[in-house]
Amino acid sequence: DLFTSGREMRSVQVLRDLFWNLLQDAFGKKVQRNGHPTLVLPNTLNVSFVGSIGEEILRKLKGVAASTGSACHSGETKISPVLAAMGISQEIGLGAIRFSLGRTTAEEEIHTVVKRMKEIV
Repeated sequence: DLFTSGREMRSVQVLRDLFWNLLQDAFGKKVQRNGHPTLVLPNTLNVSFVGSIGEEILRKLKGVAASTGSACHSGETKISPVLAAMGISQEIGLGAIRFSLGRTTAEEEIHTVVKRMKEIV
């Protein structure tokens, strides 16, 4: 029902915001959020790791629901056309990763991903 779906999406949004806050704490200025901070889907977080290549990070981050951009350019090492249209520079855009969360995502998983990323980036 709509009530359950709305409540689930709010829970996912809380986890997404926690994820962003943990990434900021872990990486400071080396992580940048792409897109509007609030006018986004509640289950998506697109960030760039400045000075890194998103595709290289993802190769080491197996088992995580993430991609480097839209499906139409997956597998290519170039900035997403959407990020380019938003005015994101090549340097920052190459480090972009889009994370997807869902109703089964647990807070513990968020902490685990951030810990693994600290070892990778």
